[in-house]
Amino acid sequence: MLCDLITQDVIRIYPNAQNWQDALEKSCSALIENEAIEPRYLDAIIQSHQEIGPYYVVGPRMAMPHARPEDGVNRLSLAITIIQQGVPFDADENDPVKLLVTLAATDSESHIETIAQLAELLMNEQHVAQLCQANSVDDVLAVIRQY
Repeated sequence: MLCDLITQDVIRIYPNAQNWQDALEKSCSALIENEAIEPRYLDAIIQSHQEIGPYYVVGPRMAMPHARPEDGVNRLSLAITIIQQGVPFDADENDPVKLLVTLAATDSESHIETIAQLAELLMNEQHVAQLCQANSVDDVLAVIRQY
């Protein structure tokens, strides 16, 4: 499932980001470009962050930005963004964030299998470290192909 959703066109690697908003823009850009999400999906993530904080920072160095399906999701999709130098998200001990896995789900159930595979990936410290240190799309795909 992850290999079907995480393809070369939705993987982006950047040396840095100016701030958490810039990191979120980078993390949504591939999904906006391939029309999996509408730009308002990014707006919804930013607004939620401003209202309740970095709810999507799921562990050290990693975040899973997402919003509600009605906020502009056109199809189930994922994107992986690496910010090599990391960026603070005001997430205490989980900063700086280097790995962003952007999730766009069309409803509350269709992505359950995807979330289970993502959880398996994100709980594997070695694979998270490999992703955070990735220098190329092929480096990322080498990890993803294991799921």
